[in-house]
Formats: sequence, structure tokens, C-alpha cells
Amino acid sequence: MERSSSPNRRALLKGAAASALATSLPVAGAASAAPTRPSGPPTSRLTLPSGLQTGDVTSRSAVLWSRASGEGRLHAVLHALDAHGERLTGAGRGHGRGKGRGHDGHPISLRGPWATAETDYTARISAKGLPAGTTFETELFFEDENGRRSEVGTGRFSTAPGKRSDGAQTFVWTADTAGQGYGINPDVGGMFGYETMRALSPDFFLHAGDTIYADGPIAETLEEPDGAVWRNVVTDEVAKVAETLQEFRGRHRYNLLDENIRALYAEVPVIATWDDHETTNNWWAGEILEDEQYTVREVDTLAARGRRAWQENQPIADKRAMSQGSGFEPERIYRRIERGPDLDVFVLDMRTHKGENTDGLERQATAILGEEQLEWLLRGLRTSQATWKVILADLPLGIVVPDGEGQESISNAEHGAPLGRELELARLLSGIKHQGTRNVVFFTGDVHYCAAHHYSPERAAFTDFDPFWEFVAGPINAGSFGPNEMDQTFGPQVDFQKAGPAMGSPRDGQGQFFGRVEIAPQGEEFTVELIDANGDVQYTRTLTPDR
Repeated sequence: MERSSSPNRRALLKGAAASALATSLPVAGAASAAPTRPSGPPTSRLTLPSGLQTGDVTSRSAVLWSRASGEGRLHAVLHALDAHGERLTGAGRGHGRGKGRGHDGHPISLRGPWATAETDYTARISAKGLPAGTTFETELFFEDENGRRSEVGTGRFSTAPGKRSDGAQTFVWTADTAGQGYGINPDVGGMFGYETMRALSPDFFLHAGDTIYADGPIAETLEEPDGAVWRNVVTDEVAKVAETLQEFRGRHRYNLLDENIRALYAEVPVIATWDDHETTNNWWAGEILEDEQYTVREVDTLAARGRRAWQENQPIADKRAMSQGSGFEPERIYRRIERGPDLDVFVLDMRTHKGENTDGLERQATAILGEEQLEWLLRGLRTSQATWKVILADLPLGIVVPDGEGQESISNAEHGAPLGRELELARLLSGIKHQGTRNVVFFTGDVHYCAAHHYSPERAAFTDFDPFWEFVAGPINAGSFGPNEMDQTFGPQVDFQKAGPAMGSPRDGQGQFFGRVEIAPQGEEFTVELIDANGDVQYTRTLTPDR
């Protein structure tokens, strides 16, 4: 185990407050898909109450997102920066790292859709044809029907490396935000784990799900296990479980009140998936809730509202959804993000197609990815030319996650030949082996502790797969749990694990975790660190590619 010194958290939080300018997000691919111009005079200058975000950034494209305080049309201006962080001008051409759009010294101006109540005043713009390996300073603002400009949100992002660059990049990942009643606590500096991640200057951020806790009411105070009192900022929408679309939307707006989250999203592109708590705990399609907190008991109804609110608040891109539909298609969640010659990111949706939480002992395969997504993943891995293939999964592979008498994740705690959902995983792992895909690494969250697992057929009941690694991180601002039992069907070995106390609070940061990955030039090393919310490194592992 390797440790590093912890940065001064209070100093970091001061920096976050100074740089936190953010906004939320609306929905829209191209301006041509925008709703008709609204009518009616605005009563005041528009603001960006949820900050701004960039997301799904590739070598050539990015999605820009924000939320307005009322009806307005989203605009974005991108300024390419040179190697010294200065804006390129006509006289300064040639000092940047890329060639193409934005490198002629002129800013890139983009006009997006109208943000209306239909999308909770969120909007997004897809910026395409950008030069690889280039840092952009961004300005996002809305204009009302009279042409009056809102406040301007500023941020930055860098496109992924191109073929001619050295390919070096870093990213962070985590899961579990505002769970178990632990919301925004000003006494501890808010959700300070986000500031710790931002201070490392990653190229992008993976959120492995549970981006909100729609099923967890947030009260003004909460007694911690040691008797201390946790104090939350509260809003009307978080006082009860989310059932209406507006309550689900309010959960996302709540998290974006935190200056640490807004600061990270303004500077670090996000790639996110969802898990269960964007709707309700451990749900599956067709479930009827028995929880007396709910008046709406049909999970399918809640999930449709939860998905809509989640998609409104994520800067996500997918060719199928952006070109063919409204931006709210189910296929939009699972997607592939190209990050240059050494990295492809495959984002999974392990919730939409997931079957009932049984004991997992069925002789036939039961769904967690579903046939279409499984085929898409195998095909994408087969055609990927990237050195490393990262799979972002919202549920772990070998960790046993009980749900009453059933199982919430893939494993069934039987340790023998694959059954139930394990059969689908066996098909995936066997397919990866037989099609010759190399250097696949899984990243996940969900279980509220951090861990590193190595899977190998020599220890497994099912042996038709190549060895691989799975890394687990989280929570980032939620109660801590674990560690859990491991199922030996696929031969996992726990290389490291660390958990905080049961239901432990985020107060001291020691039971809150994220991970950091550094990919060396040309992809010759892939170094993974597990880090607590104070910045202390708990574990390090360096992988080398199988060429």
C-alpha cells in the first residue's frame, strides 16, 4: 500500500468557491431540433443556477450543457488555448497542440436549442469537428426572446489525444452522491470529495451511477453513528422520496447547489451512467413497491420519470439518440466514448434490461445487460483499436450484493458454475477471449467501499475467459458500507479493499473513496490509484498492456 500526503481541504474548498461557476442542462442535439421560440417578456435577466457541464468528450467532439432560470436559447463560445493556457489569436497560431477548427485564432460560436419548462430549462449543444488534443475555454450563456444575454458561465475542457500526440491522459471515477441522508453540509465544506478530485486536474470524470438518491429523503439534521449531528442544506424536493417528474428533477438541482460539484463539472468533462437510486432502491422493470413512503407504487412509472430527469441533467451524446430522436431514448445510456488511440470507454446500462432480483439460481440465463446491449458491447470491443478498453459498470461483477432473499447484482453467492445472470457474464467474458480482445478493465461503484479484484480462470469454477481486473470506488458523499462477500464463480482475488464504518458519515473523508487512472504515453502503462476524499492514496497498481 502506498500513501501520499493529503492536501489542505479547507484551502482546496476556498479555491473551489472562487472557481465555481456552473449551470445545469437542457436537452437538445442540434439547433434544428429546438422547440419554437417562446413568447412572453422575461421578468429579469436569466441566470445559470446549476452551473455548466461538458461531457462525452472525444478527440473531435464535446457536449456542452447548462440550465437557465427561465426560457432562453443556449449559446456557447469556445476559445482554443495554446500550450501556455493563453487564448490563440491569429498571430499565435501554431502554438497549440492540434490543427483544425478553433486554431485559426477565431473563437467557435455555437447556437443551441431553446430551454423551456419542458426540459426544466436545461439545454445542450453538440460541438463537432474540434481539433484533437486541444484545450478550450468555454463561455455558456442564454439569450431571452429580446436578445438579452444571461450571466455567462465559464469553464474549460480538453479534447482527447489524437493519433499524433503521445496519448497520455488521466481520469477519476467514483459513485454514490448524496446517499443515506448525507447531503450538502456547509459545516464540512459541502461535498468536498469532488474538490479533491478536481484538484488533481483529471482529463475527465467517470460517474459509475447513483448520481442522486431519489429514494432517500434529506432532512435538516441527521444523527451520525458516533452521535455527531450532520446538518444539511435542504429543499422542498429532497424532503421526501421522489415520485413526480419535478421531484426527480429537484434531486439533480439539489446536487448542483454544491459548489464543489459545480466547480468540477465546469472544468472536468463527465461521462456518467445511472444505477438504481436515480429511481428507487434495487429496482427492476415491472416491480410493484410495498414501501409505504410511496403513493406511486409502479416502478415502471417512477423509472420513466427518473430516466427523463437524469437524461435532462447529463451532457451525454449518442449517435442514435442525437440523430434519430428526442435525446431521451433508452439506448442513450449505454454508449462508447473514443478517447484517442490508447483508450475507449464503454458505458454500460445494467438497470434498464435487468430482470427481477431472484436468488440467481436459474439454469437459464437471466438478463442484466439484455441481448442487444451484450451484442453491442462485444462488437464494440472487437472493433476497438485502442490499447485499453475501459468498461464502466454500475454494478460489480463478483461482489455479492444481497437484496432481501434475492440478489441485486450478478453474483448469487453459490461459487459454482454460472447460473442466472452469471450466464450472461460468462458469455461476455468468453466472447472477449475468443474474439481476441485484450486489455479490458472494469470500473464500478455501487457498494460504498473501494477495492481491487483480479479475476483468473485458474481460481474459477467457470474457466473460459482471460484474466482481468475490476476496480471499485465510492461513495463520494454517502454512507459507507462493506466490505461484502465475494462469489468465486469467476475466480476473483481481493488484492485490496477498504471500507468505512457501517453508515459512516462523509465528515472526515476517510470512508469516502474515488479512483484515479493515469495512462502513460503510447499506453505502455495503466496506473490505478484508490484515494480517499482527503486525497490520501490507499492503493496503487500499474498494469501493462498485452500487445
